[in-house]
Amino acid sequence: MTILEGFDTSVIDLKELAKKLKDMCACGGTVKGNTIELQGDHRKKVVDILVNMGFSRDSIEVR
Repeated sequence: MTILEGFDTSVIDLKELAKKLKDMCACGGTVKGNTIELQGDHRKKVVDILVNMGFSRDSIEVR
């Protein structure tokens, strides 16, 4: 499972972002609280997708 957290929910619609990530990673997933959960290990792909969407690579931490 890939878990994404730390988004400013006053600026970012997590449900919309989750839908885009699920489509681009061809996987299932959900929004729980302030986190996005994607089924499977998509860490590398998600970083590239978020950077292409305008997020700073420095602000993304992969564990």
